Amino acid sequence: MIDWFSELSSFEQFYWIITAISSLVFIFVLVSTFLGADTDDIGDVDADIEADTGVGFQFFTFKNTVAFFAIFGWSGIACVDYNYSNTTTIIVSLVCGLIMMTIMAFLMFYMKKLNDSGTLKMKNALGEIGEVYMTIKARRGNIGKVHVRVQNSLRELEALTDYNSDLKQGTVIKVIEVTSNGLLIVEPQKK
Repeated sequence: MIDWFSELSSFEQFYWIITAISSLVFIFVLVSTFLGADTDDIGDVDADIEADTGVGFQFFTFKNTVAFFAIFGWSGIACVDYNYSNTTTIIVSLVCGLIMMTIMAFLMFYMKKLNDSGTLKMKNALGEIGEVYMTIKARRGNIGKVHVRVQNSLRELEALTDYNSDLKQGTVIKVIEVTSNGLLIVEPQKK
């Protein structure tokens, strides 16, 4: 192995060193990601870089840099094997590395958009139209239930009304207020 490496030109040695180191780091990052080591409690390098929540698209991250150098190295070795000139090899490997870096950046950007806290924010029910599921007595006489679409999901929620008559099952309602403890205040939807 040492004899093979020493027979290479310094240009080829450079590419093999870059390729070996970046590929090992890439494999480590890949395996640790699949094993769940990509969480904040273990230490996600990209989380520290991406801590600025003002920027949604991050191009220069640790993972992207590792991917750049891995593809840079392997494409450079391929170019050397095909006897391309040093200038062509550098240009091709830089372009391939940048393409990989861009692909990784877009993948991470769109994967982060998939995150959803799942927390129901009752204020999002304001102004929504729904239907009474369990009768609601007039002037906050009892807590009834309504079906309302909140955050793109149909929910069954507890509700009161300040209206002067009972709101029977099937009545179309509109949410006009949300109390501090999460109860909806509804009124019949006017036609």
